[in-house]
Order: sequence, then structure tokens, then C-alpha cells
Amino acid sequence: MKIGAINNNFSFKSSAQTPKKDQNPISKNGEKALLAKAAFAGGLGLGAKLLFELMDGDFIVGTLGDKAQKIVEKNHKNVKGNKKFLLQLGAWAGLIGAFIAGFAVIYTLFKAPKINYEGNVNAFKKGKDMDVYIKGNSAEKEIYTQMNEKAKNADKEEKAKLKEQYMLMQKAKTKVPSFVK
Repeated sequence: MKIGAINNNFSFKSSAQTPKKDQNPISKNGEKALLAKAAFAGGLGLGAKLLFELMDGDFIVGTLGDKAQKIVEKNHKNVKGNKKFLLQLGAWAGLIGAFIAGFAVIYTLFKAPKINYEGNVNAFKKGKDMDVYIKGNSAEKEIYTQMNEKAKNADKEEKAKLKEQYMLMQKAKTKVPSFVK
């Protein structure tokens, strides 16, 4: 059982928290979510293409328009004029959207095992790169802090040497991983 200290606001605060800046921001769930979004977007595109391929011989507006008209007549019997047209247009768009979104969901579910595997692999690769970057940054920060402390009490020759070392550090600066924007 963890018991945290109580601050003045009477809220509990855990003393075993690690600083956020040293934690790796790459997670398996985040990588899987990116892949799932990409699969869903791909499914939307494939669903739209499939819908237009299925309706190749028929005119899509006419066929789906008849279905939309039946839906509006069934649910809104006494509507006439522009309101009826707008309801039919909405039903038509809803039918198209339902077909395309349904196909995208099925496609995403079909790709789920691959998404799970690739998400784990990507998270592992990116996590290792990010760990190296974080450790390099913390070491670099520590060296700069030590150089700054030495520069405060240094004479002219030591400052020249520190300046040279600083320039070398700038050349060897830790590079940001390619996937970070």
C-alpha cells in the first residue's frame, strides 16, 4: 500500500512519481491507434470504390434515390415540397455513408491482427530510438551544466578550452529521431 504526503490543499500526492521529461512517449496503444486510423481511412476509400463499382451499371443517384424516397415516405408521410426533398437528400447521403462506413469497419476488423502485430513492432523500434534520444539528451544536458559551472570560475585559457569543447558538443549534438515531428 502506498501512502503519499498531504499537501496544504488536503490532496494526496505520491512521492514515487518519476519526472515526465525522462519517460518515453512511445506506446503500443498509440502505435496501434495510428495503424487502426490508417486502416479505417483505407477502408473508407475502398468502400467508396466498391459502392461505385457495384452501381456501375445503374445510376447511383437513381437507385439510392428510390431507396431514400421509400425511407422518407415510410417515416414522414405528410411531408411535401422542399422539406421532403431535403429529407430524401439526407436519407440518400445516409445510405451512402452507412455503406461506406460499414465496409470500413469490416475492413479494419479484417486487418486487426496485422495492426496488432505491426503496432507492437513499430512501438518497439520507435521506443528504442526514443530511449537513445532521451538518454543522449540527459547526458548532453549534464555535460553542458558541468561546462557552465567550470566557466563561472575559469580564467582566460580555460574559457578558450571550454569554448572549443562547446563547439565540439554542438557538432555532436543528439539528433532527433526521424518519426518525431
